[in-house]
Parts: sequence; C-alpha cells; structure tokens
Amino acid sequence: MVTTYVRIILLFIVLTGYRPCQGQIPVKIAKLKYNGGGDWYANKTALPNLIRFCNDELSMNLPSEEDIVEVGSRDIFLYPYIYMTGHGNVVFSEAEASNLRKYLSGGGFLHVDDNYGLDKFIRIELKKVFPELELIEVPFDHPVYHQKFDFPKGLPKIHEHDGKPAQGFGLFFDSRLVVFYSFESDLGNGWEDQRIHNDPQEKRLQALRMGANLIAYCFTHSF
Repeated sequence: MVTTYVRIILLFIVLTGYRPCQGQIPVKIAKLKYNGGGDWYANKTALPNLIRFCNDELSMNLPSEEDIVEVGSRDIFLYPYIYMTGHGNVVFSEAEASNLRKYLSGGGFLHVDDNYGLDKFIRIELKKVFPELELIEVPFDHPVYHQKFDFPKGLPKIHEHDGKPAQGFGLFFDSRLVVFYSFESDLGNGWEDQRIHNDPQEKRLQALRMGANLIAYCFTHSF
C-alpha cells in the first residue's frame, strides 16, 4: 500500500527534479489497462503531451512516456496518478475492484476521462470498487480547479458530443478526492497531437491546463 511517507518522497522527487541513483525507479504516471473490450489504449499521444506540458509549466521532472498498468496488478501502487479512458465496455473482476480500492484508499488517484460512450459502464464498475460511495459533482471551489490554473466555472468543455455541459464528478473517500471523472469534456482529445484532433489552440490550452491541475492536485493532496 502507498504510505504517506512514500507519497511525500514521490512529491519531493517530482517537484524538485531530483534524479534517482542508477537502478532506482523514477516517478511516472500510467494509463490503466482494463478488461471488457473497451479501447483502454485510446488517445495514444495524449499523456506524452500532458507530461511535456507539466514539465514545462509546473517544473516537474516526469519521464516523457507513460507506463501501462493493469487494474489487478500490484504495480498499480507505483503510480501516484493513473489515467483511464475509452469509448466502450469496462469490466472489473472482484479481485481487480479490490486491488483498485486498496490503491485509492491508500493514497492513489484515478482520473477517468470519458472519451464518449464510457459513462454507462464506468459508473457500474466504480460501484464495485466503492459500493458505499456515490459519484457527485465536484464543487467549483474545490482545489482541483484552482492549482496553477484557475477554472472558476469547473471543468472546461473541449469536445462537443450530445450538447451536454462538461461536468467533473468525483468519489470522495474519507473526505479525499480519490477519483476524478471528466464527463462530456474529452480532456484527452484536447491533449492529443493537433494532427489528430485539430482543436483551436485555446481549447487545447484549456485541456492541458486542466490536466496539469489534476496532476498537481494528485501530487499535493492525494496522501
């Protein structure tokens, strides 16, 4: 389990740019690989672009590429921030849900980014992880919206799908935000290379800034 001590060390490494000795593992972020047939691998250029933005704008020292981690793997505890996306079906086994609960309740942070079509599946699976919790809209005054970049109206709208407003939902465990669910926003598409999603530059910047806020919040509040 990720202890408070370990999280503080991870925070120190990322924010100071400390380079570990040879043979030690640098702090990385990861994309979640899940079962059920959904395209967990979507948005392949998104996280490298977000990492580059965080390194430039927040003076972080994250490695340039994300790792891939499976829901049921013990390796999940190596990552302070895990990103999950896709368009389709998601299935967590009982063992996977238990592993994810231990990770989140022990200090981890999961960002679920609906890439359109994920909503009806992920809500069911998150209930397996925290059956006692309900997804609620994260208040606009929550710190996740007010890190280096200020979002007084909450989650920005990046891509249009069904004409619905962007909403940031969350699961709070012991008063701590452990899951942030970006719905009807599609942040990951805004992080992608411009050749893939030719969004206006201002939309791309909004997406990257909100992503940077999530990373910053994760490293400063999730332990």
